[in-house]
Amino acid sequence: MIRVLIADDQALLRASFRMLVDHEPDLTVVGEAGTGAEAVALASELEPDVVLMDIRMPEMDGIEATRLLDGPRVLVLTTFDLDEYVFGALRAGASGFLLKDTPPAELLAAIRVVASGESLLSPTVTRRLISEFVRRPAAPAVRGLERLTEREKEVLLLIARGRSNAEIMAELHVSTGTVKTHIGNLLAKLHARDRAQLVIAAYESGLVR
Repeated sequence: MIRVLIADDQALLRASFRMLVDHEPDLTVVGEAGTGAEAVALASELEPDVVLMDIRMPEMDGIEATRLLDGPRVLVLTTFDLDEYVFGALRAGASGFLLKDTPPAELLAAIRVVASGESLLSPTVTRRLISEFVRRPAAPAVRGLERLTEREKEVLLLIARGRSNAEIMAELHVSTGTVKTHIGNLLAKLHARDRAQLVIAAYESGLVR
C-alpha cells in the first residue's frame, strides 16, 4: 500500500485528490495539509511514501517544504509551470513535477512511479529543463563527479538524455542488475536523491551540453 500525504491550500482540491487516490486499491491518503509548514509536520508524524505538494501555500511554500522533508518522495502539483518553480522544486529534492490539469490516470501512474524510486517530469517540463541548462554556461564541477568511473559517466549521460533502465541496458550491453548497481553508485557519489537529481547534476556540471 502506497501512503500519500496531500498538501494544498485549497480544501476542495484536497478533497478531490483524496477521492481519486483512495479509490485505488494500492493507494491510501494518510493525511492532508493546508500549508507548507503543516505538510512538513505531518510528514514527520505520518511517514507517507509520497507527498503531493502544491507550490503556492501560506506560511511556507511547497519548495521550502520539500527542502525540509527527509524521507518521503515529493510529487509537485501546481497550476503554474514557470521555470523558477520547476528548477526550485527539483533542486529542493522533488522527484516529479506535474501540472494540475494532468489527467487523473496519469496522476495516479505518477504517484506509483515516484513511490517506486523513479523520477517523473511532464514532457513540456523536461524540454524546458534541458533547454534552460543548454543556454547556461557550464557551472563548476559538481561535488563527487571526479570519483565517477568512465562507465558510471556513460550511465549518467544516458540518464540525463532520458533513457530508461531497459534502454541503458540495451545500449551498453549489460544486465539489469549492472545498470541498477551503476545508478546506485551514482546516487551515492553525487549525493543525489533520485534520477531527477542526477539529471540536474549532469547538466549543471557541464558534463552534458
